[in-house]
Formats: sequence, structure tokens, C-alpha cells
Amino acid sequence: MPAVRPRVPVRSRLRRLPLHLAAAVTVVVCLFPVYWMISTAFKPSADIQSADPRLFPHTWTLDHFRRAVEADGFALFWRNSILVTLGAVLLALLVALGAAFAVARMRWKGRRQFMLMVFIAQMAPWESLIIPIYIISRDTDMLDRLPTLTLIYFMITLPFTIVVLRGFIATIPPELEEAAQVDGCTRTGAFRRVALPLLAPGLMATSLFGFITAWNEFAYANFLIIKQQDNRTLPVWLSSFQNTFGTDWGATMAASTLFALPALVIFLLLQRHVTSGFAAGAVKG
Repeated sequence: MPAVRPRVPVRSRLRRLPLHLAAAVTVVVCLFPVYWMISTAFKPSADIQSADPRLFPHTWTLDHFRRAVEADGFALFWRNSILVTLGAVLLALLVALGAAFAVARMRWKGRRQFMLMVFIAQMAPWESLIIPIYIISRDTDMLDRLPTLTLIYFMITLPFTIVVLRGFIATIPPELEEAAQVDGCTRTGAFRRVALPLLAPGLMATSLFGFITAWNEFAYANFLIIKQQDNRTLPVWLSSFQNTFGTDWGATMAASTLFALPALVIFLLLQRHVTSGFAAGAVKG
């Protein structure tokens, strides 16, 4: 006999109604700019510049996407963004994993001070460091180079990655690793065979954050890549559709839609792992 689900009282439903309405309004407000960007990318230029904007495209066109893909440097800047983003994410994961393990599993002098410095670095506005980083890059002959951007994005994403992975490692019982050591594993081997597979959701969550941060970053890519235009990334490439004669809004929206697709696809693929990863990483601190 199937289990009977308890009926929710009418009063309880009415009390929840304002929360549901507020959630619906929040979703609409957050998603409407994304919808407007995508719909504008499919509208003809005459409809985009019309004094009577339409919520839904009257006619559909792919001309803006064609101009965006055929624009100078599209494939090159796409490659640059992929290389810089993946390099920064992988480097941050590698360094943060060791730091998080040391903080969560070991007891050493200065551990609390180290985490305090990590939190301060996480709260610091990275835009305020553009001028010092520019001067350092200029004096060390590191301007106009993709490795410079990779190192900067690595520094930006590293504090958050350490904080999340540290909280996630703290939720894994150390007895699991101790049992593996009793069976003959070294401490490193026990972590790699026992704890590391359980860290998959946390690794997914931090990887997604690092990917989105590095993928969308504009300021450093615009200020540090000046002479070598071939080393610029996609966020800087998006500004190329604006010139002295105006802005090609159709091509800009089409390029922005293509630019947002990788992050959207990765988020949809990792959504379940990301949710559990953030929740677990916030349990212990």
C-alpha cells in the first residue's frame, strides 16, 4: 500500500505564498537581462534600434552571430581565454589542495594566523592592485604575456579555493585515512586513495568559481595586454564591437551570448556536485 503524503494546511500554504512570490520575482529580475541579451542577438538591427522595443523578436536572424564569429581574432582570443582560465584553475587547485590539507589535518604554529591572512586576501578588492601589479609586470618584463594573466587569476582564485577545500576536508573523518595507513598506506597514499575521491564535490565547486572568475575578468586583461593584441582574451575582444561610429549592439549581444555559453554548460554539467560542494565546505571552519 503506497504511503500517504501528509496534506499541507491551507494556512501554511498562504504563509509561504509571499516567499514563493519573492523568489519568483528574484528569478525574473536576475534572468531578464540574460533573456534580453539572447533575444537581442537574434533580432534584426532595425528592431534593435527601434523606438518601440519588442519583448519577443518579431523576426529572427543569425547575421549577428555570423559577424561575431567572423570578427578578427575570435578563434585566437577564444584559445587565449581557455589557456589562461584552465591554467589558473588547475594551478589554484593544486596549491590550495596542499594548503587546505595542511590546515585541516595538521597542527602547526601559525595555522590560525595563516587562515586569517587567507581571509584578508579573499576580502581585498583586487582592482585596487592593478597599478602595483602593472608596475611589477613592467619592471620584470612580464607585460603583454599570457602567463602573467594566468598567475594573476591564480592569485585571485586561490584564497577562496583554500577556504572551501579546507572546510570540505574537515568534514571527512580522519579515521578513514588512519585505517588506510594501518593497512600499509603512507599518509600521502591514504589521502590520495581515501580522501581525494570524497573531495570531488568540493573540487567541482571551487573549479567552477575559479573558471567563472578567470573567464569573465576584464580589467587586468585590458591593462596588462597592451601592445600584443594577439594575447588578449575574450572579455577584451567584446569591446572591439564599439568604435567611434557607435556600438554594434547586435554583434555585441551575439558575442556575449557565445561568451557565456562555456560557463553555462559547465555549470549545468556540475550543478549537483557544485551544490553539495558549497554546502559541505561551509559546515566546518
